Amino acid sequence: MKIKRIQDAILPTLWGEFKIIGFQEKGNDKNHVVLTYGNINHKKPVLVRIHSECLTGDALFSLRCDCGEQLKTSLALIAESGSGILIYHRQEGRNIGLLNKIKAYHLQDQGLDTVEANHKLGFSADERDFTICSDILKLMHIKKIILLTNNPLKVKILVNAGINIVKRMNLIVKDNPKNKKYLNTKINKMGHLIS
Repeated sequence: MKIKRIQDAILPTLWGEFKIIGFQEKGNDKNHVVLTYGNINHKKPVLVRIHSECLTGDALFSLRCDCGEQLKTSLALIAESGSGILIYHRQEGRNIGLLNKIKAYHLQDQGLDTVEANHKLGFSADERDFTICSDILKLMHIKKIILLTNNPLKVKILVNAGINIVKRMNLIVKDNPKNKKYLNTKINKMGHLIS
């Protein structure tokens, strides 16, 4: 296990009352949070969303990506279903960090797409470590999940890490004129399953 559970508290939100749980990676000060809603039945598949941190989309309402809309939609779907888990995976900019993400944005302003910009900065298309998320699920004794994602890489990594994904659910949000190129890159270069 690369991670340990630190503390939990009640988090009232626009979608209802969640529990927020703090986790810390062992050996460093990196941390992640989990939001749980309702009664998590460990014998049934649990609705799970892994949402990677996106300060610009989640908190600053950027239209360059679909992250903020995905976060809001995920919380709403979890609340509507009566129970579920959102892992807020704190690996900003596909784990290149906030300042490198701004550098990537600058390269995108010059005409590169997100993958090309990451490569120009010396990174792979996606640097995230989803095994941390599998460790969190195991620590929470979650055996079976319904994964809310468009990203087949998440599915593959979690299955390889021993997580039983009984179903994958699409997470579709509205696009806008500012993120069409971004979404096309996700589909055509990263294999995301977006209709």
